[in-house]
Amino acid sequence: MTDALKRLSDEGVAIWLDDLSRKRITSGNLAELIDQQHVVGVTTNPSIFQKAISQGDGYDQQLSDLAARKVTVEEAIRMITTADVRDAADILRSTYEATGGQDGRVSIEVDPRLAHDTKATVAEAKQLAWLVDRPNTLIKIPATEAGIPAIAEVIGLGISVNVTLIFSLERYRKVMDAFLTGLEKAKERGLDLSDIHSVASFFVSRVDTEIDKRIDALGTDEAKALRGKAALANARLAYQAYEEIFSGERWAALEKAGARKQRPLWASTGVKDKAYEDTMYVTELVAPNTVNTMPEATLFATEDHGEIKGDAVSGTYEQARADLDAVEALGISYDEVVQLLEDEGVEKFEDAWTDLLKSTEAELKRLAPSEG
Repeated sequence: MTDALKRLSDEGVAIWLDDLSRKRITSGNLAELIDQQHVVGVTTNPSIFQKAISQGDGYDQQLSDLAARKVTVEEAIRMITTADVRDAADILRSTYEATGGQDGRVSIEVDPRLAHDTKATVAEAKQLAWLVDRPNTLIKIPATEAGIPAIAEVIGLGISVNVTLIFSLERYRKVMDAFLTGLEKAKERGLDLSDIHSVASFFVSRVDTEIDKRIDALGTDEAKALRGKAALANARLAYQAYEEIFSGERWAALEKAGARKQRPLWASTGVKDKAYEDTMYVTELVAPNTVNTMPEATLFATEDHGEIKGDAVSGTYEQARADLDAVEALGISYDEVVQLLEDEGVEKFEDAWTDLLKSTEAELKRLAPSEG
C-alpha cells in the first residue's frame, strides 16, 4: 500500500466517494473507507441509487414497510434515498465537525425531471433539506439554465448546495455568480454565512470521451496528437476561473462577512479509455482547495499506483488554452460539445430515475402484503 491518498489529502484535495448503498453503510464499509482511505465525503446521483436498490436485498425490510403503508413509488424512493443519505451523514459527522463543516458531506440530488423548472427545483431542494435533516448534507442542483437561478435562491435560504453537471467554462462562471448572489441574499436575511457551503461539480472524463470520438473520426496525425488533452485543459481553465472569481472585490466583501469559498469538485473522474492511465483525472488535477469524487475503482487505483507530484494545475493555463484552441481549430466546436454533454447528462439521470421508479414499483408489488 502506498500513501498516495494521504499525499493527495495533504495537497489540499478532499477525497470523496462517488457511490453509496445501504450495504456500504450497514457492512461498515463506508466507515472503513473513511478510516483507511482518507475518504471525507460522499456523492450520490440517480444512477447510483438505481444500481443500489436493484441489487441485493438490503432494502427489502423498508420496502416491505412502505408497501404495507401503500405509499406512492415517488414517496418510497424519497424515503429510501434520504434514509441512506441520513445514515451516511451520521457516519461522516465526526469528519464534518473536525473540518469545521467543510468536509464530512453527503450529497443528494433533486429529481432530475425538474432540471428545467426553476421553481420546482427550489421547492424540491427545500423538501430534501428538511427530509434528510442533517447539517452535513449538500443538495445537488444541476447547472442548467433553469438551475442557475435556483442555485442562487437555495443558497440564499441558507441551504448548502452541490452544483452538478457543469461542463462549460461559461456556465461555471454563471454558477459561481449564482453562488455569490445567493450569499448576498443570505446576508440580507441575516443568516450566518459561515454555515453555508457549496461545491461546483465540474465533469471531466465525458469531455474526453466526446472530443476523442470526434478526433478519431478525423483520423489525422494532427488530430490524434490531441487525444486525451481536452478534459484536463477544460478543468484546469475552470480552476483559473475559480482563482479569479474568488480573489475579486465582490468575494472579499462576502468573505469578510464569514462566507466560505465554493470549492471546485472534479466529477466523472473514472477513466473510460483504456489507453489512458486509470488515475489520470486524479493525479493531473491536484490543486489546493479542491474536491475529487471518485468511483471506488479509481480510489483504489490511486491508492495502489497513483503518482501525486504536487499541484498539477497552477501554471498550466496557457498550455490548457492552447490545447482547447487546437481542438477548435480541427473544426470540433467546444460550445456544441459542452451543450451536448449537459443535455445527455440530464437525460441519463432522467433515464436512471425512470428505471429507479420502475424497479422500486416492482419491488413494492413483490413485497406488498396479500389481501385478506
